[in-house]
Amino acid sequence: MKTLLTHRLSQYEIKQLCASTHGAHNNLLKEELYQLTLDDRRRVAVNALWTFTHFALADNVWLFAKHDQLIERAITEQDVTKLRLILTLLLRQPFDEEAVRTDFIDFCLTRLADPKSPYAVRALCIKLAYEQMRHWPELLNELRQILEMISCEPLSPGLRSAWRQVMKKCKYRTNGKNMLQNKNQF
Repeated sequence: MKTLLTHRLSQYEIKQLCASTHGAHNNLLKEELYQLTLDDRRRVAVNALWTFTHFALADNVWLFAKHDQLIERAITEQDVTKLRLILTLLLRQPFDEEAVRTDFIDFCLTRLADPKSPYAVRALCIKLAYEQMRHWPELLNELRQILEMISCEPLSPGLRSAWRQVMKKCKYRTNGKNMLQNKNQF
């Protein structure tokens, strides 16, 4: 597997890697692929991460056990490509209210507001911040305020799209809860 990951992968090769690791009976191959995401050779690590972003939803569940490791890696990752791929993998995972990590929320808020961060990283951080903060109205309010601050700067189309989607969700969750509370008062 490592030999295949040492060169630029075609879409066909990605599909083959996904097929060869498909299903619970191939969890050892998934683990081998995951270990290759930690490889010293950048190309191998990036290709392994990229392959995980193409996993079917059923196979993606296997990565849920790596949730905290992926968060640790995102917080410390210096390579922008690896960071973008790790954030993409995290976005495909559930963020339960009980398991939310404040250090990762802080990381996402810092990155989404940093104009020096790449647009893709900022867009992913907007979405990830929402996924973590959606459980608490006061945190959603904080997220909305930060998003309103960055709306004044020039945003790429992708970043603007992420901004719009999350602002809409924030308003809906806040208004939806307010309407339920008002309904329960009568």
